[in-house]
Amino acid sequence: MAGLLTLGETLALAGGAAVGSLAHVPSLQLGIGGAESNVAIGVRRLGGEAAWIGRVGADSLGERVLRELRAEGLALHATVDDTAPTALMVKERRTAATARVWYYRTGSAGSRLDPADVPSDLVAAASVLHVTGITPGLSASALAATERALDLAAEHGVPISFDVNHRAAVWAGRDPGPTYRSIAERSAVVFAGDDEARILLGTTATDPAELVAGLAGLAGGAASAGDAVLKLGADGCRARIDGVDHEVAAVPVAVVDSVGAGDAFVAGYLAELMAGRPAATRLATAVRCGAFACLTTGDWEGLPRRAELALLDGGEPVVR
Repeated sequence: MAGLLTLGETLALAGGAAVGSLAHVPSLQLGIGGAESNVAIGVRRLGGEAAWIGRVGADSLGERVLRELRAEGLALHATVDDTAPTALMVKERRTAATARVWYYRTGSAGSRLDPADVPSDLVAAASVLHVTGITPGLSASALAATERALDLAAEHGVPISFDVNHRAAVWAGRDPGPTYRSIAERSAVVFAGDDEARILLGTTATDPAELVAGLAGLAGGAASAGDAVLKLGADGCRARIDGVDHEVAAVPVAVVDSVGAGDAFVAGYLAELMAGRPAATRLATAVRCGAFACLTTGDWEGLPRRAELALLDGGEPVVR
């Protein structure tokens, strides 16, 4: 299937139904979330094709994950593992402006992703392979599965997209830098926040222009320059694409929950990339998708359809 292909762990998500400590919030709302599937959902909502490779447990939470992903139109290559549970993410909105997240994923089904779960024909048919820095940190087998996907993409000429998406808890006690750099050097486009760029580059630099230049020098390796996109949240983004520098301001919105905004940004960029649109359009759609993600709770529920992108331009408050 032509379109986006990604692989990783999608978790069940339990979040407080109201602002406050989970020690006192009376109820939780159940959902799902995962960096890679969030991006795939975002691409689908913008009209692109997307497929997800992953594992879930043979439990009700795994059933919830697969049901939601199918409902969003993703093509699934999913393994149901009856020897390990579906992972859980718990989110607390401690204040209206801040959230805390805890992960319960050690020994989970998703962390047992294996090279055998990655079919060569699926990778060969993809327009873009999207990976993050989360999956290779989950386990030795998940790292091997990521490497197989990267090798197959290189073999079949499929461009690779890499979002660092650093998770300190996933890499606890280990240095992710060498793994991140190895993936970046094989990628046509690299996405990172400023802190993630410093990890990837092994630098203490704070100047966004310097970070973008470093990312662009790393992306694609020595053989061919890749594209680099620095995600700066409320400050928009900086990028170097086809050797040209870009700076795009964020779309101002009243933030409800910023979790998932980075994934939404990547989805917007990749949807436009696969549609053959120019760099300026890719970045403009990316910042709009990131803004939409901030308007609702949940990792992906607020992601826009293509017809909705213009809603952030203002105009009539009621669309009839």
